[in-house]
Amino acid sequence: MAPPLPSATRRVRLGALALLAALAAAPAPAETPAAGAGGDAAAGENFVLDYQMNRIDGTPQNLADYRGQVVLLVNVASKCGLTPQYDGLEALYDRYKERGFSVLGFPANDFAGQEPGSDEQIAEFCRSTYGVRFPMFSKITVKGEGQHALYRELTSLPAPIGGEVQWNFQKYLVNRRGEVVAKFDPRTAPDDPALVAKLEALLADPS
Repeated sequence: MAPPLPSATRRVRLGALALLAALAAAPAPAETPAAGAGGDAAAGENFVLDYQMNRIDGTPQNLADYRGQVVLLVNVASKCGLTPQYDGLEALYDRYKERGFSVLGFPANDFAGQEPGSDEQIAEFCRSTYGVRFPMFSKITVKGEGQHALYRELTSLPAPIGGEVQWNFQKYLVNRRGEVVAKFDPRTAPDDPALVAKLEALLADPS
């Protein structure tokens, strides 16, 4: 029969066995669902409304004021092939605003110089051409040098939400807790069934 182990050795071995047992009993880490063209991503750490920005008329606006609403963040441009999406964004806003939904538009001149105007020119264009009434903000940079902190945070989020902004009219859907839960391709129309279904599900969640 083998001689008994010294007490210190027994304690180390028993501690290792206990650790292994605890690891075996712990639940496996949850997987982050793939978002593809607008699916969910893990929430909780995706709160992005901690910024004060200027509305397009120069009025300061704390984005945290939108907490409690469902929000669609969109980088917009006036001279893009996707600019007619303003119609769809305004229609979406008008349809759901009474249920606690808002579109936030961020003009940016980062793609082929398609937003060259001043804030005043952009505001007039949006009003006169598309009747935009959803909140519009002062022009910012959404990629590259000078990227605004809001978009630096958005693009640094874990996959599948993170990654560079592809073009004008990329869309980020934010739940009532201020967490980014979905990203939609710039070509995804505001009335796309997947986008609308996700929006309605978030609006139905009061939390």
